[in-house]
This record gives sequence, structure tokens and C-alpha cells, in this order.
Amino acid sequence: MFKHYSVLKDESIEGLHIRPDGIYVDCTTGGGGHSLEIASRLTTGQLICFDKDQDALNASHERLAEHLDKIRFIQADFFDIKDVLYSIGIEKVDGIIADLGVSSYQIDTAERGFSYMADGPLDMRMNQNADFSAYNVVNEYSEEDLRKIMFTYGEERNSSAIARRIVEKRKLKPISTTFELKEIVTSCYPPAQRFKPALANKVFQAIRIEVNGELKGLDEAIEDMIDCLKPNGRLSIITFHTLEDRAVKNIFKTHATDCICPPQFPVCVCHHKADIKLITRKPIMPSERELKENSRSASAKLRIAEKL
Repeated sequence: MFKHYSVLKDESIEGLHIRPDGIYVDCTTGGGGHSLEIASRLTTGQLICFDKDQDALNASHERLAEHLDKIRFIQADFFDIKDVLYSIGIEKVDGIIADLGVSSYQIDTAERGFSYMADGPLDMRMNQNADFSAYNVVNEYSEEDLRKIMFTYGEERNSSAIARRIVEKRKLKPISTTFELKEIVTSCYPPAQRFKPALANKVFQAIRIEVNGELKGLDEAIEDMIDCLKPNGRLSIITFHTLEDRAVKNIFKTHATDCICPPQFPVCVCHHKADIKLITRKPIMPSERELKENSRSASAKLRIAEKL
């Protein structure tokens, strides 16, 4: 069964200022929690549900059964939002939401290979039709490339030692399961630290980001989301680690600023004009109640912007 706790659901949906006759996009439908809240507020409006994961779309289709006349489901990466919307005759929308986290279903389903907490194949594909998986990264990347992605995407301080150990181990036999990778990671730490359950978290995060290309097109995707909004349309983005949040924060800041010339310039020569305003100067964080209900939401940050 597809289960997913919709992080910052109330805050992100309220931030969209939903109009009953508006057109909205859920870029990461998941289990349909955010989509259900949007659809229930629509009368003559329309909701476009994106997800790379067909399991997610199937589950949300069932959950949103009462609102199917207002919804269109599309198996696609939200990085392609502009092209996909154009292909179905939509150029501008009234609101967009994107929850950039991995769903609880994906984490808790061992055979999807996202978690170091259960043994399963090294997979981590959000789109199960893709040919490239975590197995390819772990067994085919060079030691230097492994080090780079673990350091850059996971901010893993032991990235050099872990990359070296991975290469040593795979010479004996391919590394094919999550527990095999977890054991390699933990072996690179002092014995007194190896009991910590989250020791492999940064490595698994880094490999997942690499497998799914989560950051390579994120900047452009956010730019496209802003471009797809109608005047007064809103964009809610939920992030779960500093790299994602930094990208959202910087792009929002640039689009909310009139002049982006270097500060030493005496006069403006860029002629840049703000096209959004920031609804959240600082990110919205989960409430104490939400943290008690879902500890996985602890790192979540919500930023909201409105198109001018």
C-alpha cells in the first residue's frame, strides 16, 4: 500500500491561495496528499498531477477518485513542466507546488532500494522505467567520481575513504544490496560510531540524487515554474536538504530583485526587473505537532513566491 505523509501540507496549500476556477500543478504527486487538498478546493478548476513514479500515480488516482473530473495525471519529470504543459494546451497556471522529498512509500519499500534501514537491491530509481540505477553508480563510477558525488550531494566528510573502500570491495564481487553498501560505509568510521543508525544517510542521499538527477536540472526547473505562472499565481516549494533549499532561495532572491548588478557598479546596467515577490522571507518549518506525527519532516523547509 502506498503511504505518504504530506509534509507541511496545510502551510503549502494555504500559501497557494487557491481559486476554485484556477489551474494548478502538483509537480510531485506522491501519495496525493497535497493534490487532494487542492482538488477539494476546485469547482470548475483543473489540477495537473506530475510524478515520475507510476506507483505514485496509481495510488493517487485511487485516493483522488472523487475528483477525477478535475484532474489530469501525467507520468513525467517536473523538470519538463513547461514542455508538458504546452503539449496539453496550457501555457500559464494559477499555482504550482513541488515537494522535493522522497515519499515514505519509496523509503519503506525495501525492493525500491532507497533506504539503508532495510535490505534490498541497490535501485533508488524514482522512475522504474529508467535504465540507470544505484547499482550502476556504485559499481561503475570511478573512485574520484564516487568521492565527488558523496562530498557534493551528501556533504559526506569521509567521502574519500568510502569511495576507496567501495572500489576495493567491488573488485571481489559486485555490490548489489543496500546492506552491503551500508556495511561498507559504516566500516569507514571508528568502531565506537558504527552503531549510529543514520551513519549511511549522507551516502544514500548522494547516490539517490545522482541516480535521479535531482539537482542537475533543478535551477532551470524552478525558472520554468516561475515562467509558467500567471500574474498573482503562486509557487510553493518544499525542500529537504541544504543543496535544494539553497537553489530555491537563490533563484527566488534573484527573481524578487530589481537590480542584480555587482554592488560596486555606480549605476544599474543590467535593467533586471523583479517578476516575483517573496511571500516567505524565511522558510516555513514544520510545527511541533507535525514533528511528533512525522519525524521525517524535521529537515523540511517551505518557500513561497507570487508572480507579479
